[in-house]
Amino acid sequence: MSATSQTIPVAAAPRPRGRRVLIPLLLAFLIVSLLLGVGLGPVLVPPEAVAAILLSKLGLTLDVPVTPQQTAVLWNIRLPRVLLGALSGAALAVSGALLQGVFRNPLADPGLIGVSSGAALGAVAVIVSGLAPLGLFTLPFAAFVSGAATTLLVYRLSRRHGRTDVATLLLVGLALNAVAGAATGLLTYLADDAALRSIVFWTMGGLGGALWETLLAATPGIALALLLAPRLGRALNLFALGEVEARHLGVKVEQVKRAAVLLAALATGASVALVGPIGFIGLIVPHMVRLAAGPDHRLLLPAAALGGASLLILADLVARTVAAPAEAPVGLITALAGGPFFLALILRSRWRYGWE
Repeated sequence: MSATSQTIPVAAAPRPRGRRVLIPLLLAFLIVSLLLGVGLGPVLVPPEAVAAILLSKLGLTLDVPVTPQQTAVLWNIRLPRVLLGALSGAALAVSGALLQGVFRNPLADPGLIGVSSGAALGAVAVIVSGLAPLGLFTLPFAAFVSGAATTLLVYRLSRRHGRTDVATLLLVGLALNAVAGAATGLLTYLADDAALRSIVFWTMGGLGGALWETLLAATPGIALALLLAPRLGRALNLFALGEVEARHLGVKVEQVKRAAVLLAALATGASVALVGPIGFIGLIVPHMVRLAAGPDHRLLLPAAALGGASLLILADLVARTVAAPAEAPVGLITALAGGPFFLALILRSRWRYGWE
């Protein structure tokens, strides 16, 4: 028992200095990212003009010169795009942190539970078939339903005698990812040229189709997941000791695993349905937070939300300015950043543990 009591503070308490400064720093970073995201582009909108335009929507006026072009670009294009990027980035980062806590594996990400590959299959099926009974919302609705169904199937197949085995969950997720990927590849092979372009663009991820309507569609599911996820923080801290030890310490292990997987599926599904599969956000951000402030999930989850939001906003800013007037898929930008980061983690671990 003494060994257990000595281990709990290590799993539950972050570095004190990191706890004090991390959230304020990430909030400031998010505000700067938002201002850069809405202000930079072919049409410059300085911060004072942003404030004037937003206040004008509330019936207030500032003595700041603003052109009609700046107002149209900010309100109709950039603001919904940046806000959707913030929501999606927060959703992916929190999903990654939840799954890393459940799997007790820092390399876990939302793709492991099948939601991304399932959503891609639903979206590609809609693109290839050409069906649009729900108009603009047909593709995101199909992607969300397909991703959620895949995740529920993964969860169902991994349960045995009323318990969910984490290793089985991982293996079933990998298997269904392969099946969904094969079905997506078959549909892509059968697609015509126009559908093929749409498939390629969607599967690379992007925020170019952001509208106020799509933002409102994504908000409820993502907001619910972001609000409920921190409630699992203490239980996920105890998960680091192992499921048996966590159960002895009063954690309802099956309920926590179920809640974490479902919240990750809800957040990731709502995000992927609207912006496509965007990789590495759920892997990079939780790692960066842990390096800065330790492994306490009570801090990690809200900090990951802020960091993920900022990172995706900045990645989208790079995507739409690096090759202007053309626009690069934001998924390529996150992959270019995430690949070297992932390699650096491997080399860092190799150096730390003295691997040959």
